[in-house]
Amino acid sequence: MRLRNKPWALDKIKEHEGIMISTPEQYRGVWKKEVFKNDNPIHIEIGMGKGTFLNEMARQHPDINFIGIEKYSSVIVSALELSLEYDQPNLRLLNIDALTLPEIFNKGEISQIYLNFSDPWPKNRHAKRRLSHSSFLNLYKKVLVDNGEIHMKTDNQGLFEFSLESFSEYGLLLQNISLDLHKSGIVGNVMTEYEEKFSRKGNRIYRVEAKYIK
Repeated sequence: MRLRNKPWALDKIKEHEGIMISTPEQYRGVWKKEVFKNDNPIHIEIGMGKGTFLNEMARQHPDINFIGIEKYSSVIVSALELSLEYDQPNLRLLNIDALTLPEIFNKGEISQIYLNFSDPWPKNRHAKRRLSHSSFLNLYKKVLVDNGEIHMKTDNQGLFEFSLESFSEYGLLLQNISLDLHKSGIVGNVMTEYEEKFSRKGNRIYRVEAKYIK
């Protein structure tokens, strides 16, 4: 994906620290108490794009706290603008790299992770960059509850097959596997902007839920 530079993005982000958390590491271990001021579970989306999915999830599920993670300021600023329209008290945004997750959250602070239409990194030499690689699964385990889950959607068959193998080899329990999500009859699916675009083109959408087990 080619990113268009937005030199004004950082200034925009700094203007809205109520939604954007500029120093997230200070809340490690106290996200529910200090940021959301409730004891509801926290779900995060890694690589949230323009924020369509997470903003709608926050609207539909006020009893869950949501955090969107995006490392590119030129992308997350679009999610910020949409979040200002939705004005959901149970949503926050972080402009960070997923590699820093254990520095931001304690073990057990996160209940669920969404990986939606992540970069497939199709070349074999780039496999470790895929968000479903075992190195990332190790990171997720450090912040998830003991039986935490990863919910993944993609239109890339190669990435999906890689992820199923990676999840299985790691020992995760695979559930609700769909090889064609929009023909599966699933209820309550919230689409991302990429999902809407790809499904209009007739692309098959793949989905899986992977659960950590002891």
